[in-house]
Amino acid sequence: MATLAEIRRRIASLRNTQQITKAMEAVAASKLRRAQARALGARPYAERMSEVLSEVASRVSGFRHPFLETRPVQARLLILITADRGLAGGLNVNAQRVALQYLQGGARGSLVSLGRRGRDFFRRLQVHIVADTSQLGDRPDLKDILPSVTAAIDEYLAGRADEVALAYTRFHSVSRQQPLVVPLIPVRLPERREGPRVDYLYEPDPETVLTALLPRYVEAQVYAALLDNLASEQAARMVAMRNATDNAGELIDDLTLLRNKVRQATITKELSEIVGGAEALTGGR
Repeated sequence: MATLAEIRRRIASLRNTQQITKAMEAVAASKLRRAQARALGARPYAERMSEVLSEVASRVSGFRHPFLETRPVQARLLILITADRGLAGGLNVNAQRVALQYLQGGARGSLVSLGRRGRDFFRRLQVHIVADTSQLGDRPDLKDILPSVTAAIDEYLAGRADEVALAYTRFHSVSRQQPLVVPLIPVRLPERREGPRVDYLYEPDPETVLTALLPRYVEAQVYAALLDNLASEQAARMVAMRNATDNAGELIDDLTLLRNKVRQATITKELSEIVGGAEALTGGR
């Protein structure tokens, strides 16, 4: 059995840890509000971008663009978004699992990494990493990820990848974050909604506008996913730190009970020794 001093040291250590995890939970909660607002604000833009592309594409007949053509898949490229840090529950592990399943789908796979955790994991597996961007911080801008997204686009246009997909963790709520792998290139445009159509004038022509919009669409989708992943990271970290704080409290309660038992046993033992000594002295007279 541990001594009284050892138990007291463990309780003090757990209380310090509990204070740290509680502070980290508060920090994650404050960051979550901002990250959630940015993620939800980016979704309408990405969705509207899809609608605009669908409208423009419906006005183009016989136009062929590499982003709209389906090829036999012999090589795959995955843009993987993970966090730079841990202490976020199973967020990074779940994203890495779905990414690994995609890359092991039968075709040759390569990776564009946004986030240190995913990069380090697949580097250990010796997966070819085309480009990497990490240390994006809590408020990343589109310009921060453009080099990596451009590298993925170049791989597709050069024929070194026949399919580009995007893996990230979608934010639904504080208690639910869903790891996803979604197709990115070839672009799968949504069907145009039925109803009255506005007759736009295109300058110089719809084909040129569509050619200019397609790369911007890919960039917008990746950036929206990055903001979603950031909100998921803060939510997962807040929940993980709350659970750690609660677990530390339970351990402290158990150790406090053990400390009281050990102290009571020590006092009882000392009293017994005193009584036994007194009886020995009385019997010797």
